Order: sequence, then structure tokens, then C-alpha cells
Amino acid sequence: MPFDAPASDAPTSDTRATRGARDSALGARDSADRPQGPPPEPGAPEPGAPPEPGKQPEPGKQPEPGKQPEPGKQAVPALRIVPVRRTGQWIAALFVLLLLAMAVNSLARNKAFQWDVVADYFTTSAVLRGLGLTLWLTALVMVLGFVLGTLLALGRMSSNPVLSWVSSGYIWFFRSTPILVQLLFWFNIGALYPQLGLGIPFGPEFVTVKTVNLLGPVTVAVLGLTLHEAAYAAEVVRGGLLSVDRGQIEAAQSLGLSPWRRLRRIVLPQAMRAIVPPAGNMLIGALKGTSIVSVIAVQDLLYSVQLVYHRTYQVIPLLLVATIWYALVTSVLSVGQHYVEKHYARGAERS
Repeated sequence: MPFDAPASDAPTSDTRATRGARDSALGARDSADRPQGPPPEPGAPEPGAPPEPGKQPEPGKQPEPGKQPEPGKQAVPALRIVPVRRTGQWIAALFVLLLLAMAVNSLARNKAFQWDVVADYFTTSAVLRGLGLTLWLTALVMVLGFVLGTLLALGRMSSNPVLSWVSSGYIWFFRSTPILVQLLFWFNIGALYPQLGLGIPFGPEFVTVKTVNLLGPVTVAVLGLTLHEAAYAAEVVRGGLLSVDRGQIEAAQSLGLSPWRRLRRIVLPQAMRAIVPPAGNMLIGALKGTSIVSVIAVQDLLYSVQLVYHRTYQVIPLLLVATIWYALVTSVLSVGQHYVEKHYARGAERS
């Protein structure tokens, strides 16, 4: 007689398939009901779990607009931004404005300035001629000074010891001597050399000329100011050349560029960013420094107004005329310096 197993102990294959399908359906429904997202951090409450009693919300977290805070959590009020109080700066600014108002009131109401006389002499022919000579002298001195200063800078940076020592000695001497002393020395050079000649050293002279006829007041002013400015221009140019990265020069050498072309096309355009600001200061200083040539009777702007007030005894108004002209020209030069600096800084400015 065949043995038959009980139905409960030996499930058929159909029963196992039915049970597996039911488990799969239940698992899919549970996964669909669970919210999707990254796994919770260790120790964090599961999504949907009620908040722990007495637990405060995390600092810095604000409830979403229009959403009520969850039970057991308190809403954090929005932080109010308080501007920094600058009481001291405002007090200082008010004090400065008060001083400016007092100065303007003093200039406008003090009759000793004689502003009507200033207006009368401001555009006279004598003053304008002196202004023209001042501008011409400034331009010529700056051009000659920077040409000679560039040669001195290259000589000081040269590997030739003779050129380096001579350039360094020139810069040291003219930077150590006051400009007034230099002008007076050149003005009296005839006492040392009554005649200047051109010829063979320790031999005959082919051309001779009297120093007093060769060096007049204007020539002495140009010579003295140029030699003085060249010493300072040499250091300005040398600083600009040293500011160029050495790799730029080596790259130009690897391309086979000649030394003059390297200087003109590679080095100088980059060095101008460092040369222009101090050169602009030198230009403004040279404009004001030309007033010192009045001691050797060069009829610049200051000497022209001096001639007028020696005749009219109106010292203050005429000095104000010179002061205003110097201020106007200096302001124009400052604006020009700004645009020149902006031109040479185009490659270095960040957009």
C-alpha cells in the first residue's frame, strides 16, 4: 500500500509560488509607502516618527513659510540685522565740515585777499608769458631728464663695472646736492671756466667760446634742472625695469629677439606700469620746482608776479594768482596721469 504524506507537511509547488507572489506584492507596497531619500544618519529619528518630548529645534533652522511648526518644537524668530554704529566717524566728519566752512567763510569775507585784484591780474600778458615759460621749461626738463635717466639706469644695471660705477656715482652726487646749490653753481660757472673749448686733450683747441655768452639764465635753468631730474628719473626707470619678471626676458631671448627689440617690445611696455606713477609725481614736482629758477632771474610764473608786486606792492593778490595757476595746471596733469596709468594697466586689471 503506497505511503501518502499529509497535505500540511508537504506543500506543493503551487502553494510556494502563491506565497512568493504575495510576499513580493507586500514588499512593493511597503516600499511605495515609504518616503524616498538618503538613509537617515545614525541616531536620527526615523521619518514620520513623533518628536521627542522637550527637544528643541536645531539652531539656525527656520520653519518654512506658511507651515506650522511640528508639535513639541518651538519656532525660532528671524534674526534682525543691526548696522554697525560709526559714531566716531560721523563726529569727525562733522568736525572736518565745520573747519571747511570756516575756511571758506574766511576766504570769501576777508577783504585782505583782494579778490578783485586777483581777477584783474589773472590773465594779464606778463603772467601768461611767465606761465608759458614755466610749462615749456617743465616739458623740456622732463623729456631730457628721462632720456638721460634711462641711459643712467641701463648703465647702472650693466655688467660692465665702469658703466655701473659711473652711473651710480652720478646718481649719488646729484641726489645728494640741493637743487638751489646746483643752479647757483652753474650760474657762476664762469668763475671757474671763463672759456670753454673743443679740441684735442692736452693739445690745441679748435673752438673756444666765453662761458658767459654760452650759458645764459634760461640755459643754466635747463641744464641744472635736467641734471637734477635725471638722477631721480634713473632710479624710477631702474625700479620699473626690475619689476618685470625675469621669465619674460628669458622668453624673449629664446625667441631670438635683439636686446633693443626686447627692451622696446617686451620690457618697457610692462615696466611702464611701475614707471608711470612715480614719473607723474616727478612731473608735478618739476612743475612746482621750476619756481626756484626765479633766483637766477628767469622770468617764469613766480618771477613774473614778483615783478608786478614789486611795482604795485600788492604782494598777497599776486601770490594768489601764481598759486591758483599752479593748482590748475597740477590738476590737469593729475587727470592726465590717471588716464596714462589706466592705459598701461589694461592687461593687469581684472574685469
